[in-house]
Amino acid sequence: MQHDRRAPQRAAGLPPAVTWAHSSAGCKPAARWLALIVFVCFLAVASLSHARINVVTLPDRGTVQLTIYNSVDLTLVKETRHLTLRKGLNKLEFSWANTLIDPTSVEFKALTHSDEVEVLDASFPPRVPNTLEWRINSEFAGDVVCEIRYFTSGISWSADYVAEAAKDERAMSLAGAVRVKNNSGEDYENAQVRLVVGVVRLVEEVVQLARRQLDEKSKDAPATEALMRSPVAQDRFYRNRGDLSKSAAGVFEMESRRKEIVKEGVSEYFIYTVEGRDTILNGWAKRLPSFNTDGVPVTSLYKFEKERWSEKVMRYYRFTNSMPSKLGTEPLPDGAVKAFRFVSDDQLYAFVGRTSVKYIPINEAVELELGHDLEVSTKPTLMDWQKSNVQFDNKGAVKGWTTKETWEFDVQNSKEIPVMLDIRRNFRGDWTLTTSMPYEKVDATKVKFLLSLAPREKRRFSYELVTRHGTNATR
Repeated sequence: MQHDRRAPQRAAGLPPAVTWAHSSAGCKPAARWLALIVFVCFLAVASLSHARINVVTLPDRGTVQLTIYNSVDLTLVKETRHLTLRKGLNKLEFSWANTLIDPTSVEFKALTHSDEVEVLDASFPPRVPNTLEWRINSEFAGDVVCEIRYFTSGISWSADYVAEAAKDERAMSLAGAVRVKNNSGEDYENAQVRLVVGVVRLVEEVVQLARRQLDEKSKDAPATEALMRSPVAQDRFYRNRGDLSKSAAGVFEMESRRKEIVKEGVSEYFIYTVEGRDTILNGWAKRLPSFNTDGVPVTSLYKFEKERWSEKVMRYYRFTNSMPSKLGTEPLPDGAVKAFRFVSDDQLYAFVGRTSVKYIPINEAVELELGHDLEVSTKPTLMDWQKSNVQFDNKGAVKGWTTKETWEFDVQNSKEIPVMLDIRRNFRGDWTLTTSMPYEKVDATKVKFLLSLAPREKRRFSYELVTRHGTNATR
């Protein structure tokens, strides 16, 4: 029976690499160097494996909430996960490879058994990229629900609306939706989506964290040094000073309390929660319905102002974001609007136009500009022009004069429904207007004629404008 000559070495506790190196003593120098390199690599791997023993990777998410800001490239992520902790020391690992997660913003919080679970520290293990490790002491053995919170970038949102006016254009349905684009590198399944409307000063100070990645020095730094650069340590520092508003945790806690429009300095913002949950996959854009309201009162308004639109009459839908208008429970984010109209009793559909709106606060009226409409026309004609009361200085130069203009307007509504026509006229200098048509003085240089036109109605009105120039002016 033959005996393995390497058996005594194994019995002595030497690893196979040591055996190979020892038995290679009679080999060539190149072979001995190769054996030595293999031995060193084995020791490095063995050392790293020993250092990572008993480290538990986070299980899959239970729930996730995304709070997406539209003024900055920043999203606050809140995840819940179920952990099984043993009594005593636990090591928990969180990884973010190929994502835009800000590693310094990651925080851990026990939601159940919180008085028995304590985070001792957080570190970035050397030679393990894109990984954070918590050391957690638990006085409880069993299931614990925890919350992981962090900032990421690469997720954005925008709003869009569809307005469907009734045949008589006196009421409409208004449906709102949001488009969420995810380029963060991470999939978020069954997510609750919350949108921040407006500019938040506090978040703008934090946004620089969103795309920051750890440099090589921070990867190899001691755990305490890495921790002191993170918002976790800053949070403790500011908490001890009693200044929650500056702490990183303060940002998260303030987020959970924001339920309505809050004015802080020059900032105005609102948390807009999209009903239900959905899956937001990386690289995808998804349109999520947010509301659909019927019977919103609307005014079909037409405007004419030569200085703005030349000879064109522009069409508008006017409505108010208020409770009497069956809206007004929340501000409406800025976004794109497509308008349609039912043109027959059997619900034949016609496209009216598209436009965009800016942020609409509660109780504010908005006018949707829908483009040029050929079915409502306005034709101004200068019928007469006179110059009088000319004044000269002692050198014979004209120093003052007065003009009188007579204008006639022909307006026509070719539609089968009544419309409201807003005509604006701009004047310069010291002027006086004479007309039988009621008008409103908008400012020192502009007046507004507001006409209600019945279906297929034609109408004519006129005015006389006297303007005093130079030294004839009294104002």
